[in-house]
Amino acid sequence: MRGDICTICCGTEREVTVTCPLDCEYLQDAHRHEKPLPLDASHLPNRDISVNERLLHDQEELAAFLGQTLGYAALDTPGAADFDVREALDALIRTYRTLQSGVYYETQPDNALARTVFRKVQDAVAEYRAEEQRRLGMSKTRDVDVLHLLVFFQRLELDRNNGRRRGRAFIGLLNSFYPAGRSSDRANSGLVLP
Repeated sequence: MRGDICTICCGTEREVTVTCPLDCEYLQDAHRHEKPLPLDASHLPNRDISVNERLLHDQEELAAFLGQTLGYAALDTPGAADFDVREALDALIRTYRTLQSGVYYETQPDNALARTVFRKVQDAVAEYRAEEQRRLGMSKTRDVDVLHLLVFFQRLELDRNNGRRRGRAFIGLLNSFYPAGRSSDRANSGLVLP
């Protein structure tokens, strides 16, 4: 439901009890002025996985695809907030870690919203690989590259999450890089394969 709220409620209840639309100019301004919560590198999850500029450069197309997919998955899941995306990313990372050991086992989140985001990302990656197979005769996307990029997005989410229960600063960031659309728009996207 969209509607006006008073300035006091906007300031105190924004993304706490009120789910704000991402296109709200006041929400966007608030996100621009928020001071990120300090991150302690020693407490980051998956510290054993290296994410550097070379990876992001070498896997630029896949990174853009995953970022767009995460954004779409979150926007297409009514009620999803940054914490739901965080939980989905955690489960995706655990799933891809398991694949590294040669075992196929999906670690699905208990949270229904996170599970929906998880499933949409998994389905999109499968589509991406199928499209590669169709066009190139093989899939060049490696599980290890997907894993490392998921860790990149996990760290970005941790950095951008404003700590509010209904906060969507990370989703808004993804939306600013990959403008809002629906999953069906992905079929017409140049991000699938050049």
